[in-house]
Amino acid sequence: MKLHTRTTGTGPPLVLLHGFPLSSAMWLAQREGLSGDHQVITPDLRGFGGSRLGDDEPSIDAMADDVAELLDTLSLDKAVVGGLSMGGYVTMALARRHPSRLSGVILADTKASPDTPEAAANREAVARRVLDGGDLLDSVPNLLGATSLERRGMVVGRVRGLVGAAPAQASAWAQRAMAARPDSFDTLRALSVPALVIVGDEDKVTPVADAEAMAKALPDGRLVVIGRAGHLSAIETPETFNRTVSAFLKEL
Repeated sequence: MKLHTRTTGTGPPLVLLHGFPLSSAMWLAQREGLSGDHQVITPDLRGFGGSRLGDDEPSIDAMADDVAELLDTLSLDKAVVGGLSMGGYVTMALARRHPSRLSGVILADTKASPDTPEAAANREAVARRVLDGGDLLDSVPNLLGATSLERRGMVVGRVRGLVGAAPAQASAWAQRAMAARPDSFDTLRALSVPALVIVGDEDKVTPVADAEAMAKALPDGRLVVIGRAGHLSAIETPETFNRTVSAFLKEL
């Protein structure tokens, strides 16, 4: 699996993995804001953006293996890897399957617990709906915080555009992959590198309590709650998100 990738800057590598149902386009502000000190690598996860879906069964582990192969292609032994939402699930799978490839971890607006049966059933319903021609635009209000919905019209429009571009087959595949993901708390407890947990204080999808649980499980973790941001904190409050990530990277 060859992932389409947008890369900017030079320096220690930072890989950022996008959320569902977006693409590496979501990391525009991070490529611009963090590339002065780092090589910022933002792949399209399989099926999204410019990456093909392939024939594998839905699996977060397969997505993590794709990222490990990308590191091989770039001749990188290690990198700081961060992910938002679904990208966080992939980051935790990478920590479980390829821990030696990580020099640091960033987990933004995500959670380590698996889906409840009800959540998994809802993902299957969404997968079937998009395959039948439905769209995902009704998810936009849940992805954004109240402040963005009320005051950041350009952010709302941008997210609607990103969500509207998501391919149906990839969206269904990813929903089924996320529904099948395992509990990752043991993975976090075993993590031997520094980790940063970020969450928007208005995140309704993976709220602050989920972030606190992850930070508590990490041997070397720190938690930052970003004010006036929802589930897409990197898009809603990019300056604060970038400052938070930059401060963490300087510690490494």
